[in-house]
Amino acid sequence: MADVLLGQAYYLRFDPKLWEAQQPYAPLGTLYAASYLRERGHTPALFDAMLADSVAEWSEAIARTKPRFTAIYEDSFNYLSKMCLLRMRQAALEMIDRSRQAGVPIVVSGSDATDHPEIYLRRGATAVILGEGEITLADLADRLHDGQPIDDVPGIAYLDDACGVRRSAARSFIKSLDELPFPAWDLVDIDRYRRIWHARRGFYSMNLATTRGCPYHCNWCAKPIYGQRYAVRSTQAVADEIAWLRQNFAPDHLWIVDDVFGLKPGWVEEFAAIVGGQGQPLPFRCLMRADQVTTGIARALAASGCTMLWMGAESGSQKVLDAMEKGLRVDDIRVASRLLKAAGIEVGFFLQFGYPGETWDDIEATLQLTRELEPSDIGVSVSYPLPGTRFYERVQQELGPKQNWIDSNDLSTMYKAKYAPEVYRGVHGLVHHEFRARKSAHALADLLDSPWRARPRHLRRVASWIYNRAALAVKRRRVLNLLGEPS
Repeated sequence: MADVLLGQAYYLRFDPKLWEAQQPYAPLGTLYAASYLRERGHTPALFDAMLADSVAEWSEAIARTKPRFTAIYEDSFNYLSKMCLLRMRQAALEMIDRSRQAGVPIVVSGSDATDHPEIYLRRGATAVILGEGEITLADLADRLHDGQPIDDVPGIAYLDDACGVRRSAARSFIKSLDELPFPAWDLVDIDRYRRIWHARRGFYSMNLATTRGCPYHCNWCAKPIYGQRYAVRSTQAVADEIAWLRQNFAPDHLWIVDDVFGLKPGWVEEFAAIVGGQGQPLPFRCLMRADQVTTGIARALAASGCTMLWMGAESGSQKVLDAMEKGLRVDDIRVASRLLKAAGIEVGFFLQFGYPGETWDDIEATLQLTRELEPSDIGVSVSYPLPGTRFYERVQQELGPKQNWIDSNDLSTMYKAKYAPEVYRGVHGLVHHEFRARKSAHALADLLDSPWRARPRHLRRVASWIYNRAALAVKRRRVLNLLGEPS
């Protein structure tokens, strides 16, 4: 038996694009909650929706573990959970229904629940945790275990006797992240994750967090859990966790999930010195701002094991970056890319189209920047208004009944963007076809320099280049036709 059955409502199977990619990461935030519950004397069990086939497995987990209460505790380190996708909200509401049918109280924690607690409370949740949740969840577990009232537990929303939504006093943030125990990885089916990764990528990657939050003010970025707060773990604590992961779970690679890695002055250099002293660093990828990257930072990243760094480039147009209040210059992106490549680190760009005021010239500037800098990978999206952002406030009056994407590949603008949704979907495809064609062309050029190295995979590269070049021409013509421009 378990005191608490923890789950999350991001089902990889319900997100077709990400299910096809088959690069799953266990719910790190949920594992932190589980380890903290243990420290407080409770016995947690885990339902891992990431690899589940359906919500029916939640009912099976309840029957198997017989918990005193259940908790949908979303992984706040997973940007897909932060996106508040409608399909995942529906899954969470069905999980509430199934807990109630089993006669088990349920608590909910996550970005969407923090933004819209009434939706979850009126469906039957006993409480919704607002913001950072480990301590609040443990306090609720104490109260629910002893059958005591919960209305004075800080950091929650609940229904009063008249069915009105009430909020308790705000919960203070955790002051020292180093005091948290390591995530409860023993609850995860590591072998299943490892098999999936090896089948698709040939290595196994695990996730790790060194910070919480982001102090910057990009006006489209939602921060319902941590707000503008930025908290960082010590370099020694992170190095100790990496050593612990290597010893107990043997990952080949890490995805450091921070919104902004290594922002504290001197942190990256100190981290490089510590992990370098422990032997061969474990390869990792992370996310940083372009204006953080200096020659010294790039070298320290490489020395600490960073093999790929993602940047929120967003746009090649300075006008658009300024409108987003990004606080970056386009030249920052250029300089960072060159410094990272010189240090042997691959670069990934997150790109965003459709921000209010963006014109076709701005879109072309983004395409040109991508051609110029040739990132190793790209992630392409459309501007998505989420509650709590200045962007949302700006377009709120333009929103219709649909205010959430169904899944991560929805790409609906939902507000009055410059162009029709079909244009942005076309641009999404155009960028990807151009990127893949360019990568195939580089691989084929290398082959021409060393033809004796030809293998069957090079035939696939030829086919990829032909396909993507043809698809690119078709896609560009369609987009220009939609715009009324000559093709």
